Amino acid sequence: MKIATNLAANLAAMKELFAKCEDIVFREFEAAEGQGRLFLVYVDNMIATTSIEDAILTNIMNRCAIQEAQERLEGLMENVIANRDMKRVYSIEEAAEGVMVGDTLIFMDGSPFALQASTRAYPNRGVSEVKTEVVVQGPKDAFTELLAFNLVLIRRRIRDTRLKVERAQAGKRGKTDLAVMYLEDLVRPEILRQVKRQISSLRLSAVLDSGYLEQFLEKRKFSPFPQIQMTERPDKAAAALMEGRVVVVVDNTPFVLLLPVTLNLFFQAAEDYYDRWEIMSLIRCMRYVAAILAVALPGLYIALTVFHPQLLPTSLALKIAETRQSIPFSVVWEVVLMELAFELLREAGIRLPSPISSTIGIVGGLIIGSAAVDAGLVSPAVVIVSALTGICTFVIPNISVVSGLRLSKYVVIVLSATLGLFGFWTGLLLLLVHLAGLSSYGIPYLYPFCSASVNQYQDLKDSLLRLPLPWLRGHSIFRKKGGDV
Repeated sequence: MKIATNLAANLAAMKELFAKCEDIVFREFEAAEGQGRLFLVYVDNMIATTSIEDAILTNIMNRCAIQEAQERLEGLMENVIANRDMKRVYSIEEAAEGVMVGDTLIFMDGSPFALQASTRAYPNRGVSEVKTEVVVQGPKDAFTELLAFNLVLIRRRIRDTRLKVERAQAGKRGKTDLAVMYLEDLVRPEILRQVKRQISSLRLSAVLDSGYLEQFLEKRKFSPFPQIQMTERPDKAAAALMEGRVVVVVDNTPFVLLLPVTLNLFFQAAEDYYDRWEIMSLIRCMRYVAAILAVALPGLYIALTVFHPQLLPTSLALKIAETRQSIPFSVVWEVVLMELAFELLREAGIRLPSPISSTIGIVGGLIIGSAAVDAGLVSPAVVIVSALTGICTFVIPNISVVSGLRLSKYVVIVLSATLGLFGFWTGLLLLLVHLAGLSSYGIPYLYPFCSASVNQYQDLKDSLLRLPLPWLRGHSIFRKKGGDV
């Protein structure tokens, strides 16, 4: 519906659209020297009050807008209204969208269009410290729920005109703002085209969090392993851009998406590059060992104690048999019950307030484990296996890949409980085959542990081991040819 030259008609149309929306403010007033009536429309508490009072209302009421009747609003925009960003709007629907994003719409009698003035001032919690990717050495600032803030946090780290920001909207009802960021001379064009095409073809009502977008952009929907990386660290997003990757920033969430991604990147932390390479290489190796133990340890314990006790040292086998004499459950149910108990403790610690959660995790684990052993419900060996498995999951710096490993652990447990060591190795082989079959925007998921030769093995310098930084300046698989920095 086009905007009419009759002010009353426009006012009635806008009020009809925003019927029963009591947070929408309509402000009617007269321009200086009787030059015509106007009205403003905006969302209460979603705009900068001083911008409306000083830049718009005060100027229009006290200054004269010279022009003919049909050009009065044009004159106000050019000579009277002191606002940094304004544009013309020619339809009621477009005007309503402008109001919903926090802008102020100005209608004037006799004008066939309205002015959309940028007056957004969203409530926000400001830049706070990182919660999910904590580092000892390195920047502490984290993304917020405000898109504009997040773009600034990245832009201040990469002061390059080749850093491009392309805005879009997702969600038929929510119309959530998002931004696609990339370095023009480094990003691979085919990856950028695919990301833009996927975003433009999204069919969903609203994007309430970047997790929504992640699930729509992933290729393998039924895989427990993430094919897109999420982070709340601006320095990590800036590093991804320097690698030639694409960053998708979504409004209303403190997590941004980094793509494409490989499994190797989930085992890297931002702190890896802020400390010396020797200790960071050791820690990376520990993370990979911890990931293997988190998946394999419970299943291996079941396979050895139930099917192949002869493979254990005699003293250890006798000790385990001695502690199990009064246990009423089989080894399989022991392990499953303890693993489920640990999962419950983990979830309880996450949902409770921070001052209480750490206490619940530590005290709850100690009390339940000790009480279960004293009551003869589980053996000490099972408690140790479950505790060690849980600790290993905390070593991995990315919660998304930890979730995939936790699910894979139960598959290995089931196969080990039915087929022994054969089932144990079958479970690990199936996991490896599944990971080898994944890809992210054409990049193999297990790169650079496979197909590293396509890049002259350059990416192996920053994989299991992290070599000195001066040695890492070579071409990355994520960058286009000729895009080295």
